[in-house]
Amino acid sequence: MLSEPSTVTVRATLPAVGAAIGDIADLFYRKLFAAHPKLLRDLFNRGNQASGTQRQALAGSIAAFATQLVEHPDTRPDVMLGRIANKHASLGITAPQYEIVHAHLFAAIAEVLGDAVTPEVAAAWDEVYWLMANALIAIEERLYAQQGVAAGDVWREWTVVSRVEDTPEVATFRIAPSDGTPAPAFRAGQYVSVQVELPDGARQIRQYSLTGAPGSALRSFSVKRVRGEAGPEGEVSGHLHARLRTGDRLRVSAPYGDLVLDGSDAPLLLASAGIGCTPILSMLEHLAQEGHRSPVTVVHGDRSPADHALRADHAALTGKLSDASAHFWYERPEPGRAGAGTVHSGTVDLSGVPVAPGTRAYLCGPLPFMRAVRTQLLAKGVPSAEIHYEVFGPDLWLAQD
Repeated sequence: MLSEPSTVTVRATLPAVGAAIGDIADLFYRKLFAAHPKLLRDLFNRGNQASGTQRQALAGSIAAFATQLVEHPDTRPDVMLGRIANKHASLGITAPQYEIVHAHLFAAIAEVLGDAVTPEVAAAWDEVYWLMANALIAIEERLYAQQGVAAGDVWREWTVVSRVEDTPEVATFRIAPSDGTPAPAFRAGQYVSVQVELPDGARQIRQYSLTGAPGSALRSFSVKRVRGEAGPEGEVSGHLHARLRTGDRLRVSAPYGDLVLDGSDAPLLLASAGIGCTPILSMLEHLAQEGHRSPVTVVHGDRSPADHALRADHAALTGKLSDASAHFWYERPEPGRAGAGTVHSGTVDLSGVPVAPGTRAYLCGPLPFMRAVRTQLLAKGVPSAEIHYEVFGPDLWLAQD
């Protein structure tokens, strides 16, 4: 909880800091990478830095945390903190790195805000930072302990057992630990970080959802090639598509992620768009293995059936459940199939889809898609607390609220 003097100061300065937080985040990253260039090469996503999305996510999380402290002092934004901590754990972030971030972040704050940063203001925002940082450190330590690893020691070498081209833009890789030991357990919906060495020597990291059931001997993840239409070309996805073959080895983290089923018998709605179907497939396979009997509504939107990665698995796994229905929307449906059965033309529209009372919803896909589906679910009476989501890449939901 923020101290009373700091609460007064943060409340008074939050509008000014909030208005400048984008400039602060931009300067912070420039200072950080100038002092520690290896962090940009081997830890931070260079594509997200080039597009500016990481800066937006950082600004949004700081502003949201500070607002929570002053507006709702008796509660903590644990959902936001948990999502960030899981991502950090998958990267092997450790407590000393928060000291580095602190030094460059506060240097950026002082430079951007100038004389407005009095000792009182600096002390108040320092308290905000360490409340957030220490909360994340504590969560990350628990996540490491759950995987039975030392803090930051999340990486193992894995071998590619097989590769399948699901669509011209999506490839699925099945991997096994190179040392022959059992693969670590995971929960349906979680992801792993994958690190590859690029031609310039950088060791870039990306996260990919695991697509199989938690009990399987192998692990599998699907990679969509990121084209450069709306941002930088995906250097890691392009590398994996062009170079990773059966028998190759790569470094993969322990599994993390907070978009997971809670094991209850509640009715479920599993909504995805594009490559966001990957964690949903893991959930469906897990539900089928566990004999889930409550209603499950599966919703997916894509450009066309040909673009729908793992489409056959999506339908088949739904069919294995005792009370489930699948609804697929395509912007360019196959001739003669639009509107036939569970295949619809256009974008996802839940107006004609029954949603059972007590439904718990899980969403994964582009942010506009998830916002649209969430709005429709709220209109159907699904409580906000029962709508969970996963963003591929920096979480811009808070940044754009």
